[in-house]
Amino acid sequence: MPEFGPEPVYLEGDQWKAYARDFKRSAFRLEVHQTYTMPGESETFHSFLAGNPMPEGFNGSWHKTLRDHATAGRTMTRAKIVRRPLTPYSRYSFAWGIPGNVAAGEDYRIIDVTEQGNPGLPEQDFWMFDEATVVHLNYRPDGTQINRELIQEPDIEKYLAWRDLALENAVPFSAYQT
Repeated sequence: MPEFGPEPVYLEGDQWKAYARDFKRSAFRLEVHQTYTMPGESETFHSFLAGNPMPEGFNGSWHKTLRDHATAGRTMTRAKIVRRPLTPYSRYSFAWGIPGNVAAGEDYRIIDVTEQGNPGLPEQDFWMFDEATVVHLNYRPDGTQINRELIQEPDIEKYLAWRDLALENAVPFSAYQT
């Protein structure tokens, strides 16, 4: 009888939030999709597309989390793969999301693969916490999240290599020219 490995572990609600809240040293996110269809962002995304100004206090609770991590000496780094022309969702992130994250202490970097192509990064969004725990973020083609899967016994060297490759090929958000 073939062995298929352990059953997948999917993270929901508070169980998921604990990973982003309780890491000890570092969190790294690789973002590969060009569009994310997040129900909690639907209203502000449509407001952005309509040309409205960013609401006062936009993303305030997330910014507090980022500031708390920075104050405690924990680093949060994100590398986002983009292709030009930017999708409406990426334009929304660049205008309303990322600048506030950076101001709150997140090290946010951009990997533009329009001309040089993908440098060998996976087509899989993931978070890596404390260089030990990996969570895949699985999405449908339209950017709707399917689930968050805790990877049991990850090949951590592979994820560290992907992190390093992403950072080697990225520029800080503040230096990226669209």
